[in-house]
Amino acid sequence: MENPISYFFMSWSDPYLLMMTAAGTFAGVYIGAIPGLSVTMAVSILISFTFSWDTNEALALMVGVYMGGVYGGSRTAILLNIPGAPSAIATALDGYPLAKRGEAGTAIGVATVMSFIGGLVGILVLALAAPVVSEFALMFAPRDYLLLAIIGILLVGSLSGESLVKGVFSGSLGVVIGMVGLDPLTAEGRFTFDSITMMGGIHYVTAMIGFFGVAEALAQLHHLETPVIKQKLERITPKWSVVKRYIPLSIRTSFIGVLIGALPGTGGDIAALMAYDHAKRSVKDPSRKFGEGAMEGLVAPESANNAAVGGAYIPMLTLGIPGDAVTAVFIGALYIHGLKPGPMLMIETPHLFWFTVGALMLANVFMLIFGLTGVRLFIKLVECPRAILVPLILVLSVVGTYAIQNNVVDVYWMLGFGIFGYFLKIYGYQVGPVILGVILGPLMDVNYRRAIISTRENFGDFLLEMITNPISALLSAALIFLVISQTPMWKRRTVM
Repeated sequence: MENPISYFFMSWSDPYLLMMTAAGTFAGVYIGAIPGLSVTMAVSILISFTFSWDTNEALALMVGVYMGGVYGGSRTAILLNIPGAPSAIATALDGYPLAKRGEAGTAIGVATVMSFIGGLVGILVLALAAPVVSEFALMFAPRDYLLLAIIGILLVGSLSGESLVKGVFSGSLGVVIGMVGLDPLTAEGRFTFDSITMMGGIHYVTAMIGFFGVAEALAQLHHLETPVIKQKLERITPKWSVVKRYIPLSIRTSFIGVLIGALPGTGGDIAALMAYDHAKRSVKDPSRKFGEGAMEGLVAPESANNAAVGGAYIPMLTLGIPGDAVTAVFIGALYIHGLKPGPMLMIETPHLFWFTVGALMLANVFMLIFGLTGVRLFIKLVECPRAILVPLILVLSVVGTYAIQNNVVDVYWMLGFGIFGYFLKIYGYQVGPVILGVILGPLMDVNYRRAIISTRENFGDFLLEMITNPISALLSAALIFLVISQTPMWKRRTVM
Protein backbone atom coordinates (compact mmCIF):
# COMPACT_ATOMS: atom_id res chain seq x y z
CA MET A 1 0.00 0.00 0.00
CA GLU A 2 1.19 3.50 -0.73
CA ASN A 3 2.08 5.94 2.02
CA PRO A 4 -1.12 7.10 3.82
CA ILE A 5 0.14 10.68 3.57
CA SER A 6 -0.31 10.58 -0.21
CA TYR A 7 -3.98 9.66 0.23
CA PHE A 8 -4.39 12.34 2.90
CA PHE A 9 -3.25 15.04 0.44
CA MET A 10 -5.05 13.59 -2.59
CA SER A 11 -7.94 16.07 -2.38
CA TRP A 12 -5.43 18.91 -1.82
CA SER A 13 -3.27 18.12 -4.86
CA ASP A 14 -5.94 17.15 -7.39
CA PRO A 15 -7.53 20.34 -8.81
CA TYR A 16 -10.87 18.66 -9.52
CA LEU A 17 -11.17 17.14 -6.02
CA LEU A 18 -10.09 20.49 -4.58
CA MET A 19 -12.88 22.21 -6.53
CA MET A 20 -15.44 19.57 -5.46
CA THR A 21 -14.54 20.02 -1.79
CA ALA A 22 -14.67 23.82 -2.07
CA ALA A 23 -18.02 23.75 -3.89
CA GLY A 24 -19.50 21.36 -1.33
CA THR A 25 -18.31 23.47 1.62
CA PHE A 26 -19.63 26.69 0.08
CA ALA A 27 -23.01 25.09 -0.61
CA GLY A 28 -23.07 23.57 2.87
CA VAL A 29 -22.48 26.92 4.60
CA TYR A 30 -25.47 28.49 2.87
CA ILE A 31 -27.71 25.40 3.00
CA GLY A 32 -27.02 25.14 6.72
CA ALA A 33 -27.97 28.80 7.16
CA ILE A 34 -31.46 28.27 5.73
CA PRO A 35 -33.92 26.82 8.28
CA GLY A 36 -35.74 23.85 6.78
CA LEU A 37 -32.88 22.86 4.47
CA SER A 38 -30.97 20.30 6.53
CA VAL A 39 -27.52 18.91 5.84
CA THR A 40 -28.99 15.40 5.97
CA MET A 41 -31.45 16.30 3.22
CA ALA A 42 -28.71 17.89 1.10
CA VAL A 43 -26.40 14.85 1.38
CA SER A 44 -29.32 12.51 0.64
CA ILE A 45 -30.11 14.42 -2.55
CA LEU A 46 -26.44 14.40 -3.55
CA ILE A 47 -26.35 10.59 -3.42
CA SER A 48 -28.88 10.42 -6.25
CA PHE A 49 -26.67 12.69 -8.36
CA THR A 50 -23.29 11.18 -7.51
CA PHE A 51 -23.92 7.42 -7.47
CA SER A 52 -22.35 7.11 -10.95
CA TRP A 53 -19.37 9.32 -10.07
CA ASP A 54 -15.91 8.24 -9.01
CA THR A 55 -15.96 7.41 -5.26
CA ASN A 56 -13.40 10.06 -4.32
CA GLU A 57 -15.23 12.81 -6.19
CA ALA A 58 -18.58 11.95 -4.60
CA LEU A 59 -17.10 11.73 -1.10
CA ALA A 60 -15.21 15.02 -1.50
CA LEU A 61 -18.42 16.85 -2.41
CA MET A 62 -20.48 15.29 0.39
CA VAL A 63 -17.77 15.82 3.01
CA GLY A 64 -17.69 19.52 2.08
CA VAL A 65 -21.47 19.85 2.39
CA TYR A 66 -21.40 18.14 5.78
CA MET A 67 -18.61 20.28 7.25
CA GLY A 68 -19.98 23.54 5.85
CA GLY A 69 -23.56 22.76 6.82
CA VAL A 70 -22.81 22.17 10.50
CA TYR A 71 -21.15 25.57 10.69
CA GLY A 72 -23.72 27.35 8.50
CA GLY A 73 -26.51 26.99 11.05
CA SER A 74 -24.75 29.53 13.28
CA ARG A 75 -25.26 32.38 10.80
CA THR A 76 -29.04 32.72 11.14
CA ALA A 77 -28.85 31.67 14.81
CA ILE A 78 -26.73 34.75 15.50
CA LEU A 79 -28.44 37.19 13.14
CA LEU A 80 -32.11 36.22 13.40
CA ASN A 81 -32.34 33.86 16.41
CA ILE A 82 -33.41 31.14 13.96
CA PRO A 83 -30.94 28.22 14.16
CA GLY A 84 -30.31 26.88 10.68
CA ALA A 85 -29.70 23.46 12.25
CA PRO A 86 -30.38 21.80 15.63
CA SER A 87 -26.66 21.96 16.43
CA ALA A 88 -26.93 25.78 16.42
CA ILE A 89 -29.69 25.99 19.04
CA ALA A 90 -27.18 26.60 21.84
CA THR A 91 -25.35 29.13 19.64
CA ALA A 92 -28.45 31.32 19.47
CA LEU A 93 -28.59 31.67 23.26
CA ASP A 94 -25.70 34.15 23.34
CA GLY A 95 -25.12 34.78 19.62
CA TYR A 96 -28.42 36.59 19.07
CA PRO A 97 -28.00 38.86 22.14
CA LEU A 98 -24.59 39.82 20.71
CA ALA A 99 -26.26 40.80 17.41
CA LYS A 100 -28.84 42.85 19.32
CA ARG A 101 -25.92 44.72 20.90
CA GLY A 102 -24.52 45.54 17.46
CA GLU A 103 -21.74 42.95 17.63
CA ALA A 104 -22.94 40.50 14.97
CA GLY A 105 -19.70 40.86 12.98
CA THR A 106 -17.57 39.99 15.98
CA ALA A 107 -19.89 37.12 16.91
CA ILE A 108 -19.72 35.56 13.43
CA GLY A 109 -15.94 36.03 13.29
CA VAL A 110 -15.39 34.33 16.65
CA ALA A 111 -17.90 31.57 15.83
CA THR A 112 -16.10 30.87 12.55
CA VAL A 113 -12.61 30.66 14.06
CA MET A 114 -13.78 28.52 16.98
CA SER A 115 -15.68 26.26 14.57
CA PHE A 116 -12.41 25.82 12.67
CA ILE A 117 -10.54 24.94 15.88
CA GLY A 118 -13.28 22.50 16.88
CA GLY A 119 -13.25 20.88 13.45
CA LEU A 120 -9.45 20.62 13.61
CA VAL A 121 -9.55 18.86 17.00
CA GLY A 122 -12.28 16.48 15.79
CA ILE A 123 -10.31 15.54 12.66
CA LEU A 124 -7.05 15.03 14.60
CA VAL A 125 -8.82 12.72 17.05
CA LEU A 126 -10.38 10.85 14.12
CA ALA A 127 -6.93 10.37 12.59
CA LEU A 128 -5.06 9.43 15.76
CA ALA A 129 -7.52 7.73 18.08
CA ALA A 130 -10.34 6.32 15.95
CA PRO A 131 -10.06 2.68 17.12
CA VAL A 132 -9.82 3.64 20.82
CA VAL A 133 -12.79 6.02 20.77
CA SER A 134 -14.82 3.52 18.73
CA GLU A 135 -14.30 0.79 21.32
CA PHE A 136 -15.35 3.21 24.08
CA ALA A 137 -18.52 4.19 22.18
CA LEU A 138 -19.32 0.51 21.56
CA MET A 139 -19.38 -0.08 25.34
CA PHE A 140 -22.52 2.11 25.68
CA ALA A 141 -25.67 0.07 26.27
CA PRO A 142 -29.26 1.29 25.62
CA ARG A 143 -29.61 2.26 29.30
CA ASP A 144 -26.56 4.52 28.91
CA TYR A 145 -28.14 6.32 25.96
CA LEU A 146 -31.30 6.69 28.06
CA LEU A 147 -29.29 8.28 30.87
CA LEU A 148 -27.45 10.50 28.39
CA ALA A 149 -30.76 11.73 26.96
CA ILE A 150 -32.21 12.39 30.44
CA ILE A 151 -29.07 14.34 31.34
CA GLY A 152 -29.59 16.35 28.16
CA ILE A 153 -33.16 17.17 29.23
CA LEU A 154 -32.02 18.15 32.74
CA LEU A 155 -29.27 20.31 31.32
CA VAL A 156 -31.96 22.61 29.99
CA GLY A 157 -32.22 23.89 33.54
CA SER A 158 -28.93 25.66 32.93
CA LEU A 159 -30.29 27.05 29.66
CA SER A 160 -33.46 28.44 31.21
CA GLY A 161 -32.35 31.24 33.48
CA GLU A 162 -32.53 30.49 37.18
CA SER A 163 -35.64 28.28 37.14
CA LEU A 164 -35.05 24.54 36.88
CA VAL A 165 -38.82 24.00 37.01
CA LYS A 166 -39.42 26.15 33.92
CA GLY A 167 -36.55 24.45 32.12
CA VAL A 168 -37.77 20.92 32.87
CA PHE A 169 -41.34 21.92 31.95
CA SER A 170 -40.18 23.23 28.57
CA GLY A 171 -38.03 20.16 27.95
CA SER A 172 -40.88 17.82 28.96
CA LEU A 173 -43.23 19.67 26.62
CA GLY A 174 -40.76 19.00 23.82
CA VAL A 175 -40.63 15.30 24.72
CA VAL A 176 -44.44 15.09 24.42
CA ILE A 177 -44.34 16.78 21.01
CA GLY A 178 -41.59 14.35 19.92
CA MET A 179 -43.78 11.38 20.93
CA VAL A 180 -46.62 12.30 18.56
CA GLY A 181 -47.08 9.73 15.81
CA LEU A 182 -46.69 5.96 15.50
CA ASP A 183 -44.91 4.07 18.23
CA PRO A 184 -41.60 2.86 16.68
CA LEU A 185 -41.90 -0.60 18.28
CA THR A 186 -45.63 -1.38 18.25
CA ALA A 187 -46.84 0.92 15.42
CA GLU A 188 -49.67 2.12 17.68
CA GLY A 189 -50.73 5.76 17.40
CA ARG A 190 -49.67 8.08 20.23
CA PHE A 191 -51.29 11.48 20.81
CA THR A 192 -52.77 11.25 17.30
CA PHE A 193 -56.46 11.57 18.34
CA ASP A 194 -57.29 9.17 15.49
CA SER A 195 -56.06 11.72 12.96
CA ILE A 196 -54.31 10.24 9.93
CA THR A 197 -52.32 13.45 9.37
CA MET A 198 -50.76 13.08 12.84
CA MET A 199 -49.68 9.47 12.30
CA GLY A 200 -46.40 10.60 10.75
CA GLY A 201 -45.49 12.69 13.78
CA ILE A 202 -44.25 16.26 13.95
CA HIS A 203 -40.93 17.04 12.27
CA TYR A 204 -38.46 18.64 14.67
CA VAL A 205 -37.52 21.29 12.08
CA THR A 206 -41.19 22.34 11.90
CA ALA A 207 -41.20 22.85 15.67
CA MET A 208 -37.80 24.57 15.56
CA ILE A 209 -38.85 27.11 12.95
CA GLY A 210 -42.12 27.79 14.77
CA PHE A 211 -40.71 28.18 18.26
CA PHE A 212 -37.70 30.17 17.12
CA GLY A 213 -38.61 31.95 13.89
CA VAL A 214 -42.33 32.78 14.19
CA ALA A 215 -42.21 33.31 17.96
CA GLU A 216 -39.32 35.75 17.55
CA ALA A 217 -41.10 37.56 14.71
CA LEU A 218 -44.21 37.99 16.88
CA ALA A 219 -42.06 39.19 19.80
CA GLN A 220 -40.44 41.77 17.50
CA LEU A 221 -43.87 43.31 16.78
CA HIS A 222 -43.55 45.02 20.17
CA HIS A 223 -40.40 46.80 18.96
CA LEU A 224 -41.33 48.03 15.48
CA GLU A 225 -40.53 51.61 16.43
CA THR A 226 -37.21 50.75 18.09
CA PRO A 227 -34.26 52.22 16.15
CA VAL A 228 -32.25 49.66 14.16
CA ILE A 229 -28.90 48.80 15.76
CA LYS A 230 -26.02 49.38 13.36
CA GLN A 231 -23.66 46.43 13.47
CA LYS A 232 -19.94 47.00 14.01
CA LEU A 233 -18.02 45.71 11.00
CA GLU A 234 -14.63 47.32 11.43
CA ARG A 235 -13.08 43.89 11.96
CA ILE A 236 -14.78 40.58 11.25
CA THR A 237 -11.66 38.44 11.64
CA PRO A 238 -11.11 38.40 15.42
CA LYS A 239 -7.83 39.63 16.89
CA TRP A 240 -5.29 37.05 17.99
CA SER A 241 -5.61 38.25 21.59
CA VAL A 242 -9.35 37.41 21.50
CA VAL A 243 -8.76 34.00 19.94
CA LYS A 244 -5.94 33.21 22.38
CA ARG A 245 -8.20 34.01 25.34
CA TYR A 246 -10.82 31.44 24.32
CA ILE A 247 -8.56 28.66 22.97
CA PRO A 248 -8.47 26.68 26.27
CA LEU A 249 -12.30 26.67 26.46
CA SER A 250 -12.52 25.84 22.75
CA ILE A 251 -10.20 22.83 23.09
CA ARG A 252 -12.00 21.52 26.20
CA THR A 253 -15.41 21.74 24.57
CA SER A 254 -14.02 20.31 21.32
CA PHE A 255 -13.08 17.12 23.14
CA ILE A 256 -16.60 17.02 24.59
CA GLY A 257 -17.89 17.32 21.02
CA VAL A 258 -15.68 14.48 19.77
CA LEU A 259 -16.76 12.12 22.54
CA ILE A 260 -20.47 12.90 22.15
CA GLY A 261 -20.22 12.77 18.35
CA ALA A 262 -18.63 9.31 18.55
CA LEU A 263 -21.66 7.95 20.42
CA PRO A 264 -23.98 6.43 17.79
CA GLY A 265 -27.29 8.21 17.45
CA THR A 266 -26.22 11.44 19.13
CA GLY A 267 -24.68 14.36 17.22
CA GLY A 268 -23.78 18.02 17.24
CA ASP A 269 -26.98 19.19 18.95
CA ILE A 270 -26.34 17.20 22.14
CA ALA A 271 -22.60 18.00 21.96
CA ALA A 272 -23.32 21.74 21.71
CA LEU A 273 -25.75 21.54 24.64
CA MET A 274 -23.27 19.75 26.89
CA ALA A 275 -20.46 22.11 25.87
CA TYR A 276 -22.61 25.15 26.68
CA ASP A 277 -23.43 23.70 30.08
CA HIS A 278 -19.73 22.99 30.70
CA ALA A 279 -18.85 26.59 29.83
CA LYS A 280 -21.55 27.95 32.10
CA ARG A 281 -20.33 25.84 35.01
CA SER A 282 -16.57 26.20 34.50
CA VAL A 283 -16.10 29.82 33.38
CA LYS A 284 -15.88 31.91 36.53
CA ASP A 285 -15.57 35.32 34.93
CA PRO A 286 -17.51 35.40 31.60
CA SER A 287 -17.39 38.45 29.34
CA ARG A 288 -21.10 38.95 30.09
CA LYS A 289 -23.79 37.00 31.88
CA PHE A 290 -24.66 33.82 30.01
CA GLY A 291 -27.76 34.30 27.90
CA GLU A 292 -27.07 38.03 27.53
CA GLY A 293 -24.21 37.94 25.04
CA ALA A 294 -21.40 36.00 26.75
CA MET A 295 -18.70 35.24 24.20
CA GLU A 296 -17.98 32.00 26.07
CA GLY A 297 -21.57 30.93 25.35
CA LEU A 298 -20.75 31.25 21.65
CA VAL A 299 -17.31 29.64 21.72
CA ALA A 300 -18.36 26.45 23.53
CA PRO A 301 -21.21 25.17 21.31
CA GLU A 302 -19.53 26.20 18.04
CA SER A 303 -16.34 24.36 18.97
CA ALA A 304 -18.26 21.27 20.09
CA ASN A 305 -20.69 20.86 17.19
CA ASN A 306 -17.93 21.06 14.59
CA ALA A 307 -15.69 18.71 16.58
CA ALA A 308 -18.63 16.29 16.63
CA VAL A 309 -18.26 15.93 12.83
CA GLY A 310 -14.92 14.17 13.26
CA GLY A 311 -16.36 12.20 16.17
CA ALA A 312 -19.35 11.01 14.11
CA TYR A 313 -17.00 9.59 11.45
CA ILE A 314 -15.17 7.41 13.99
CA PRO A 315 -17.85 4.71 14.55
CA MET A 316 -18.98 5.00 10.92
CA LEU A 317 -15.59 4.22 9.38
CA THR A 318 -14.31 1.76 11.99
CA LEU A 319 -17.49 -0.07 13.04
CA GLY A 320 -20.06 0.70 10.35
CA ILE A 321 -22.28 2.39 12.96
CA PRO A 322 -23.50 5.92 12.13
CA GLY A 323 -22.60 8.64 14.63
CA ASP A 324 -25.52 10.82 13.52
CA ALA A 325 -28.15 11.18 10.77
CA VAL A 326 -25.69 12.50 8.17
CA THR A 327 -23.17 9.67 8.65
CA ALA A 328 -26.09 7.24 8.38
CA VAL A 329 -26.66 8.64 4.89
CA PHE A 330 -22.91 8.38 4.22
CA ILE A 331 -23.05 4.67 4.99
CA GLY A 332 -25.68 4.31 2.26
CA ALA A 333 -23.42 6.25 -0.12
CA LEU A 334 -20.46 3.94 0.63
CA TYR A 335 -22.62 0.86 -0.03
CA ILE A 336 -23.78 2.34 -3.33
CA HIS A 337 -20.12 2.74 -4.33
CA GLY A 338 -19.38 -0.91 -3.49
CA LEU A 339 -17.73 -0.31 -0.12
CA LYS A 340 -18.59 -1.94 3.21
CA PRO A 341 -18.28 0.43 6.18
CA GLY A 342 -16.89 -1.18 9.31
CA PRO A 343 -13.78 -3.12 10.35
CA MET A 344 -13.39 -4.69 6.89
CA LEU A 345 -13.29 -1.24 5.30
CA MET A 346 -10.27 -0.40 7.46
CA ILE A 347 -8.61 -3.68 6.44
CA GLU A 348 -9.49 -3.84 2.74
CA THR A 349 -9.47 -0.13 1.82
CA PRO A 350 -7.45 1.75 4.48
CA HIS A 351 -6.59 4.39 1.88
CA LEU A 352 -10.26 5.51 1.95
CA PHE A 353 -9.91 6.35 5.64
CA TRP A 354 -6.95 8.66 5.00
CA PHE A 355 -8.63 10.21 1.97
CA THR A 356 -11.68 11.02 4.10
CA VAL A 357 -9.51 12.54 6.84
CA GLY A 358 -7.71 14.70 4.27
CA ALA A 359 -10.99 15.81 2.65
CA LEU A 360 -12.40 16.75 6.06
CA MET A 361 -9.30 18.81 6.85
CA LEU A 362 -9.52 20.61 3.49
CA ALA A 363 -13.24 21.27 3.97
CA ASN A 364 -12.45 22.69 7.42
CA VAL A 365 -10.00 25.15 5.83
CA PHE A 366 -12.57 26.19 3.22
CA MET A 367 -15.16 26.60 5.99
CA LEU A 368 -12.86 29.13 7.66
CA ILE A 369 -12.40 31.02 4.37
CA PHE A 370 -16.08 31.07 3.39
CA GLY A 371 -17.15 31.73 6.96
CA LEU A 372 -15.18 34.97 7.13
CA THR A 373 -16.45 36.18 3.74
CA GLY A 374 -19.92 37.27 2.74
CA VAL A 375 -20.60 38.41 6.30
CA ARG A 376 -21.42 41.97 5.28
CA LEU A 377 -24.29 40.73 3.12
CA PHE A 378 -25.64 38.63 6.00
CA ILE A 379 -25.29 41.59 8.38
CA LYS A 380 -27.74 43.58 6.24
CA LEU A 381 -30.46 41.22 7.47
CA VAL A 382 -30.00 42.52 11.01
CA GLU A 383 -29.86 46.16 9.97
CA CYS A 384 -33.06 45.79 7.95
CA PRO A 385 -35.99 47.74 9.52
CA ARG A 386 -38.20 45.50 11.63
CA ALA A 387 -41.25 46.40 9.55
CA ILE A 388 -39.52 44.63 6.65
CA LEU A 389 -37.62 42.01 8.64
CA VAL A 390 -40.63 40.54 10.49
CA PRO A 391 -42.63 39.71 7.30
CA LEU A 392 -39.39 38.40 5.73
CA ILE A 393 -38.84 36.03 8.68
CA LEU A 394 -42.45 34.82 8.44
CA VAL A 395 -42.17 34.21 4.68
CA LEU A 396 -38.86 32.34 5.08
CA SER A 397 -40.39 30.32 7.92
CA VAL A 398 -43.37 29.27 5.77
CA VAL A 399 -41.20 28.42 2.74
CA GLY A 400 -38.62 26.55 4.85
CA THR A 401 -41.31 24.55 6.65
CA TYR A 402 -43.17 23.61 3.47
CA ALA A 403 -39.88 22.53 1.86
CA ILE A 404 -39.28 19.87 4.52
CA GLN A 405 -41.95 17.43 3.30
CA ASN A 406 -43.97 19.49 0.81
CA ASN A 407 -46.86 19.31 3.25
CA VAL A 408 -49.06 22.30 4.12
CA VAL A 409 -49.99 20.64 7.45
CA ASP A 410 -46.42 21.27 8.59
CA VAL A 411 -47.01 24.98 7.96
CA TYR A 412 -50.07 24.93 10.22
CA TRP A 413 -48.08 23.19 12.95
CA MET A 414 -45.27 25.70 12.55
CA LEU A 415 -47.63 28.68 12.91
CA GLY A 416 -49.29 27.09 15.94
CA PHE A 417 -45.94 26.46 17.60
CA GLY A 418 -44.93 30.03 16.80
CA ILE A 419 -47.97 31.48 18.59
CA PHE A 420 -47.50 29.11 21.52
CA GLY A 421 -43.78 29.96 21.68
CA TYR A 422 -44.64 33.66 21.72
CA PHE A 423 -46.71 33.20 24.89
CA LEU A 424 -43.97 31.05 26.43
CA LYS A 425 -41.54 33.93 25.89
CA ILE A 426 -43.96 36.40 27.47
CA TYR A 427 -44.19 34.28 30.64
CA GLY A 428 -40.43 33.72 30.91
CA TYR A 429 -40.10 30.22 29.46
CA GLN A 430 -37.20 29.52 27.09
CA VAL A 431 -38.09 27.81 23.80
CA GLY A 432 -34.66 26.18 23.30
CA PRO A 433 -35.39 23.37 25.79
CA VAL A 434 -38.63 22.56 23.92
CA ILE A 435 -36.72 21.80 20.72
CA LEU A 436 -34.12 19.80 22.58
CA GLY A 437 -36.95 17.79 24.14
CA VAL A 438 -38.41 17.11 20.67
CA ILE A 439 -35.03 15.79 19.52
CA LEU A 440 -34.10 13.83 22.65
CA GLY A 441 -37.58 12.43 23.41
CA PRO A 442 -37.56 9.63 20.80
CA LEU A 443 -34.00 8.73 21.84
CA MET A 444 -35.18 8.33 25.45
CA ASP A 445 -38.25 6.36 24.42
CA VAL A 446 -36.52 3.79 22.20
CA ASN A 447 -33.56 3.20 24.48
CA TYR A 448 -35.73 2.84 27.59
CA ARG A 449 -37.74 0.10 25.89
CA ARG A 450 -34.56 -1.59 24.62
CA ALA A 451 -33.04 -1.49 28.11
CA ILE A 452 -36.18 -3.01 29.66
CA ILE A 453 -36.37 -5.72 26.97
CA SER A 454 -32.69 -6.60 27.56
CA THR A 455 -33.53 -7.34 31.24
CA ARG A 456 -36.56 -9.47 30.24
CA GLU A 457 -38.83 -6.65 31.44
CA ASN A 458 -37.56 -6.99 35.00
CA PHE A 459 -37.45 -3.43 36.36
CA GLY A 460 -35.40 -4.52 39.39
CA ASP A 461 -32.64 -5.88 37.16
CA PHE A 462 -32.81 -2.68 35.12
CA LEU A 463 -32.18 -0.55 38.23
CA LEU A 464 -29.45 -2.94 39.41
CA GLU A 465 -27.58 -2.53 36.10
CA MET A 466 -27.80 1.24 36.50
CA ILE A 467 -25.70 0.88 39.66
CA THR A 468 -23.40 -2.05 38.89
CA ASN A 469 -22.28 -1.15 35.37
CA PRO A 470 -19.37 1.36 35.53
CA ILE A 471 -20.55 3.60 32.68
CA SER A 472 -24.18 3.53 33.84
CA ALA A 473 -23.12 4.22 37.44
CA LEU A 474 -21.04 7.21 36.34
CA LEU A 475 -23.87 8.62 34.25
CA SER A 476 -26.37 8.01 37.07
CA ALA A 477 -24.10 9.89 39.47
CA ALA A 478 -23.83 12.75 36.98
CA LEU A 479 -27.63 12.84 36.65
CA ILE A 480 -28.10 12.97 40.43
CA PHE A 481 -25.50 15.72 40.72
CA LEU A 482 -27.26 17.76 38.02
CA VAL A 483 -30.54 17.62 39.94
CA ILE A 484 -28.93 18.49 43.29
CA SER A 485 -26.82 21.31 41.82
CA GLN A 486 -29.95 23.10 40.60
CA THR A 487 -31.64 23.13 44.02
CA PRO A 488 -31.79 26.38 46.05
CA MET A 489 -29.98 24.69 48.98
CA TRP A 490 -26.97 23.82 46.80
CA LYS A 491 -26.85 27.29 45.25
CA ARG A 492 -26.90 28.94 48.70
CA ARG A 493 -24.08 26.65 49.78
CA THR A 494 -21.91 27.50 46.77
CA VAL A 495 -22.50 31.24 47.28
CA MET A 496 -21.42 30.93 50.93
